[in-house]
Amino acid sequence: MFNELHALAEGSIAKRDFTTLRFWKGREMTRVALRELANVAPLEETTGELSQIAEICIRRVFDHWNAEFRKRYGSPSAQFAILALGKLGGGELNHSSDVDLLFLYSHEGQLASRLSYHEFFNWLGKKILETFSTPHPQGSLFRVDLRLRPEGSAGPLARSLESMENYYAGFGETWERLALIKARGIAGSRELAYEFLRQHQPFIYPKSATPDLLEEIANIKRRIERDVVGRDKLQRDVKLGVGGIREIEFIVQALQLIHGARHPFLQEPSMLKALRALRQLDLLPREEVLTLDNAYRFLRRVEHRLQIESEQQTHTVPENPEALLRLARSLRFASAEDFTAALQKRMGGVRPIFQRIISESPVEPAKINLEIFNDAKRATKALADLERGPASFHVAPRTRQIFRKLQPVLLDWLAKTADPDATLNQFVRFVEAYGLRSLLFELLVANPKLLELLVKTFDASRFAGDLLTRRPQLLEEITRDPGLSDVRSLDEHLRRLDYLGASAFHLDSVRAYRQRQILRMILRDVLDSAGPTTSNTLGDELSDLAESCLLFTIRLLEGEQLTVIALGKFGGRELSYGADLDVLFVGDNIRTAQNLIVATAQPTSEGNIWALDSRLRPEGEKGPLVCLLETYQAYYEHRAQLWEIHALSRARPGTGPLGNQFIEIARHYWRKAGRRPDLFEQIDTMLERIRRERGSGSDFLDFKTGIGGTIEAEFLVQALQMRKNIWEPNWRRASDRLRQCGVLNAAEVAKLREAYGFLRRCESALRRYENKAVSALPSNPSDQRKLAIRLGYDGFETFRRDYVDSREAIHALYERQVRNKSL
Repeated sequence: MFNELHALAEGSIAKRDFTTLRFWKGREMTRVALRELANVAPLEETTGELSQIAEICIRRVFDHWNAEFRKRYGSPSAQFAILALGKLGGGELNHSSDVDLLFLYSHEGQLASRLSYHEFFNWLGKKILETFSTPHPQGSLFRVDLRLRPEGSAGPLARSLESMENYYAGFGETWERLALIKARGIAGSRELAYEFLRQHQPFIYPKSATPDLLEEIANIKRRIERDVVGRDKLQRDVKLGVGGIREIEFIVQALQLIHGARHPFLQEPSMLKALRALRQLDLLPREEVLTLDNAYRFLRRVEHRLQIESEQQTHTVPENPEALLRLARSLRFASAEDFTAALQKRMGGVRPIFQRIISESPVEPAKINLEIFNDAKRATKALADLERGPASFHVAPRTRQIFRKLQPVLLDWLAKTADPDATLNQFVRFVEAYGLRSLLFELLVANPKLLELLVKTFDASRFAGDLLTRRPQLLEEITRDPGLSDVRSLDEHLRRLDYLGASAFHLDSVRAYRQRQILRMILRDVLDSAGPTTSNTLGDELSDLAESCLLFTIRLLEGEQLTVIALGKFGGRELSYGADLDVLFVGDNIRTAQNLIVATAQPTSEGNIWALDSRLRPEGEKGPLVCLLETYQAYYEHRAQLWEIHALSRARPGTGPLGNQFIEIARHYWRKAGRRPDLFEQIDTMLERIRRERGSGSDFLDFKTGIGGTIEAEFLVQALQMRKNIWEPNWRRASDRLRQCGVLNAAEVAKLREAYGFLRRCESALRRYENKAVSALPSNPSDQRKLAIRLGYDGFETFRRDYVDSREAIHALYERQVRNKSL
């Protein structure tokens, strides 16, 4: 038969569009279909002839383009082979089957045309695929499916033998073992095809099958029924439905995988031959072999009739009465009822055998609690992406198994977060950026504390999550650092900065250092976010980090003669996330100050160093950037307003030769202002103006500018400091000095500190999320709930009580001390 078909097609490649070959293929397919409909050919003959027709077409197309490419680009020394998989590999093709192929070349190399063997054979494979997929008046050849190759649609069309070996050894899955059972060479080098099969025999037929092999096959079948067939067609799909062809194939192939290494007789791509071998080896009872053989033959005949009539790749028995009767009569049944009864009997006989061998006790995967997510559908996809990887990526079975161990723990931690949806999505992004997901999953399974840290960080700070996603290596750098929990001093930061080798023209190392240190602080912060000393420690360390970066940059710019005065929370060493640095410049070096502002604020891929705010200088933004010491003195003597003198409450020397002299001048005018009879009235007026100009419109939300907010607490302490001449830039130490001097009693200071500390922790949690300045609670109830949970509350209402109590405590003391009245 093969020689006859080969002779008939001898002249079929005279034209590049393979017109003659297409005509011959169409004629032969019609001939086989007519024999099928006339019931004059057994199943093996029909499927065998269809397979031979496909093989000749593939071989002819390959021979033509292989010769053409070698003539055009040169001849590689490597061999090339086309292997058939699926039904073509088993010699069991349908009337409307895809042909599953695998392209393989023997080794890598380079042609004289500078074309690599990889490029040559992938172009050749692409041309073969193009020939089969291009529409033509004489009809198509065959639908070629290459998705069974390593990495599926994302992988190259052709791989070297070594690349194949590396892939299957490292990433091969159970379904790929099943696919390779049917592999056989049909075109190109038969020697290379044989070598491939010999080399991969231990993978296809392992000496000891994994314990979960049968469960994996059962899960594959369940997914097919759920995702491909659908519940409404399970009883009518003769290929993929309950008791269908695929179940028979899975039964036979599972037993081949388990016993094939010990019984080479079972290493057979043909389904029916393998079924007979199982009987001969007593691996299946005779009655079950007969049941499966009869069902397979019957269902294949039904499948052929469906495809001949529709000229499509269909496997579903029609519901339409006329179509169903037509199908029944083509199979020699008197009625549709008789056919349906026979179909149910055949498929009903297969399912019990499948359940006995593959899934005696079908175990569905553990239910995932999706109630914690607002968007359950998206969360399901995210979890699936974590297990299976993106479409363009292949995840090894072992990696999937590790993730299945990790998943319950991950979900437990996600359930405790403020925003499980966003946290899960950030976790997915991090895993994809990390790259070596098997290594990461193993690390997280072995170190549940690290998983806890990651989940809490992703929930608490989008800034930190984005930074870790851009620079995944930072996780290992920081968590392996024994100093993770240490609070680093200014001198320690400066020593570390000295090691970076930065220059005035290459400041990215400084920017990267600042990012890493803020990330380190966030990691430590989220593990102790409700701790009473967190905001104090954080303020000290952020201020030291900011000052070290500023001093180091000034040194690189050779600006040591420029004096910088720290003001605001930078001056008080109470910085929070996302804060600018309030500064004054003293001296006459305007260029250095300008360069410093640009260098510290300039963003790159590593972020910026720190934004400087110099608007508290004389005349504000309209005044000169840098002023002489004498200019400051004259300004504070004659023109400064009270709020400008009041701002000096937190002044301290930063760097430069004139720092102490400036502080002497500042303290003189600050003391002088403190003696003003209307001091408290003027400070109260300043506070009201700030509320009008900077408030959001909702006093309840404005924890900074609102009644009883942080500014009120700060103005309260600073007003009392000025009145009693207690110079101390730091708010907490200043409040303690007020207690020591008897201005406030111990109970008042303790209550004030507790309330102020609470509001600062609120501010820190909000700023930490995006490392940006925030001065009000979110107005959205969902975001309010998230804030409360991040601060350790079970909901916003319990948070609200402490929030209101804190603001009322601050305002009550402010009323008594500044407005001199009781509430």
